[in-house]
Amino acid sequence: MNERLRGRWVLITGASSGFGAAAARAFGAAGARLLLGARRVERLERVAAEARSAGAPEAHGHLLDVTSRASVEAFFVWVRERLGTGTAEAAPLHVLVNNAGGALGLDPVAEGRDEDWETMLQTNVLGLLRVTRAALPLMLGNPGGVILNVGSVAGHEAYEGGSAYCAAKAGERQITRVLRLELCGTGLRVCSLDPGMAETEFSLVRFKGDAARARKVYEGIQPLTAEDVAEAMVWIASRPPHVCIDEMVIKPTDQASVHKVHRRSS
Repeated sequence: MNERLRGRWVLITGASSGFGAAAARAFGAAGARLLLGARRVERLERVAAEARSAGAPEAHGHLLDVTSRASVEAFFVWVRERLGTGTAEAAPLHVLVNNAGGALGLDPVAEGRDEDWETMLQTNVLGLLRVTRAALPLMLGNPGGVILNVGSVAGHEAYEGGSAYCAAKAGERQITRVLRLELCGTGLRVCSLDPGMAETEFSLVRFKGDAARARKVYEGIQPLTAEDVAEAMVWIASRPPHVCIDEMVIKPTDQASVHKVHRRSS
């Protein structure tokens, strides 16, 4: 299946850690060429090196802050240079992985912080829109291309303390559906991959560096890993061109729903 990705250009946002870094390694192992964006450039360069070691013919990183229109525009100037856009040797962008996002805090609405809400909506919703808008001209005319948006079970189920994050991921899910309608007939596929509990830096970021609180989230369960989610990304992107995985929800076996989790006693 991975032969379908060999030599293709894949762009991943939020690629310096977690799902994004694991996706870079997984797509690299499938022989894809990688364009990686994130704010932490030093870590991004390490991920690019890991992707090349995994098998990527090329893997390049560049600063990207999806909350900034100027940063997105500068990033895509760089992307077009890498693809040779406007030259006879220009290559299309085959896969866009909109992975940049995340949660901040777990406060009820009555105690919520504007800066947390604004960051979650900027990264998960507006950032996804900005990046997709910039990427589409590089993908149209390339039937079989894939826009893969990383959502969450939070876009399907509400939970206490998740107001802005649940709203943001529900927004991601609806944007995916809108794009599916708008791009019907172009041959581009639009997919949402919605993970449940996965142990990455997600909870550490949500709880603003409180490692003990972050560990407690996964206590007594076997959560998903970033590699589990990356494997699903590669599978989705490597389907035949006539096959679109509109939506995939992936959860650990120990998690039946947001509020139903089996925890083993130590």
